[in-house]
Amino acid sequence: MGSSEIFFVFLISCCVTLWCPCVTFGRIAEIIDKGSTSCGPSGLIYATLCLSIFHACIYSCFYRSKMRKQYHLEASPCCDCLVHWCCEPCALCQEYRELKNRGFDLDIGWQANMEKKALGGITPPAMEGGMMR
Repeated sequence: MGSSEIFFVFLISCCVTLWCPCVTFGRIAEIIDKGSTSCGPSGLIYATLCLSIFHACIYSCFYRSKMRKQYHLEASPCCDCLVHWCCEPCALCQEYRELKNRGFDLDIGWQANMEKKALGGITPPAMEGGMMR
């Protein structure tokens, strides 16, 4: 992947996070939870919390802590909840990039990432038009 492609992926993820953070959060949560929760329900909970009295950063900071524990990441320069409280979109983008840099394709979800990993990172070619005689 060239530097222009990396920039384009980064730009897209930032725009999605800015305008619809529930999508980015849902994708992050599915990978961090190792598929035990899917993107949709996690994103819906996040969106509901955004609309309620409680702020979604309280919910999302727990996932940041969980990710740090899974990958042995340092809590620096401040605690997880403070990072999410001060700049929620920036925190989500940072977590998205961290998982992306660890080889996850957050667009396809946990199960597809595991299948891709089992194949050695090779995705099988798509068949056009289905089965033919």
